Amino acid sequence: MDFSAAIPTFVITLREGVEATLVVGIVLAILAKSGQQQLQKWVYLGVIAGILLSSIFGALAQAVIGGFSGQIYYLTKAVFSLAAIAMLSWMLVWMTQHARMLKKEIEGAVGNVLSSRENAGWAIMSMIMVAVLREGAEIVLFIAGAFNPDATQTGIAQYAPALGAVLGIIVSGLIGVGIFKLGVKINIRLFFQVLGVILLLIVSGLVISTLSAFDLANTVDKVLNPATGAYEFLNPPHKIIPWFTLGRQVTDTTSVLPQGKFPGIVLSTMFGYSDKLYAVQLVAYFMFLFAAGTIYFRALAGRPIFHSRTQAKSI
Repeated sequence: MDFSAAIPTFVITLREGVEATLVVGIVLAILAKSGQQQLQKWVYLGVIAGILLSSIFGALAQAVIGGFSGQIYYLTKAVFSLAAIAMLSWMLVWMTQHARMLKKEIEGAVGNVLSSRENAGWAIMSMIMVAVLREGAEIVLFIAGAFNPDATQTGIAQYAPALGAVLGIIVSGLIGVGIFKLGVKINIRLFFQVLGVILLLIVSGLVISTLSAFDLANTVDKVLNPATGAYEFLNPPHKIIPWFTLGRQVTDTTSVLPQGKFPGIVLSTMFGYSDKLYAVQLVAYFMFLFAAGTIYFRALAGRPIFHSRTQAKSI
């Protein structure tokens, strides 16, 4: 059985889960310090609400994708993948920029809620719910866009992406308990730096599979006829995006590292490895990796992402 699809979802869920866990832990600590323990139940309610809404969003996403076939199916997968790339990239940079000030920002937000004394519980719950839902939405978009149902997988292996996500949630929760309850010392900065680089590579790989999905939307030669419920073959295939092309094939490593066998299958699910790569995929991969990597490492170093003209003149 192949469980490689669980690895990237575990990594992403672990990182996003720890982010949410830190927010929850900081809010609980602030409430305890300010003598507002009666509001802590609203924190847990916010966590539950965020997980439930994320689950509903995941079910809806799966229902939407599963309701299509042929070209529209692959086009929908590609759109979900683009959304996942955009959201994961933005959150990676945003979290890196705000990590140093995260505790102060949360303290300020909770302080404002406590000072107002009106519907404080609901406000705390909403704050936590949004934090959990935001991370959950990223995970859902990634799973929906990155993985295709595999008819060759049977039993528990076909649920590998979901299992990876569940395991990531459990481990991130244990990390939170270790930090806030047991006083375990963890280098959170190094943790996010390492997982940030891995996440950057995973998202860059998603660029390759997204382009493959767009190509399949153009080249698949059969569509489902709603009137008859049967597949009709198109000859030649109808192109949904006439101008789209992957260009010429530039690599073929099927004899050396086939993506359907270990370790190629792990590299494929983790980093978008393909044993047959096309020119547009190769160029897009390195362009995205360079651009996103530059922005990420500038944010990591605490430097401005973009230089304004005023800054340039002063230099």
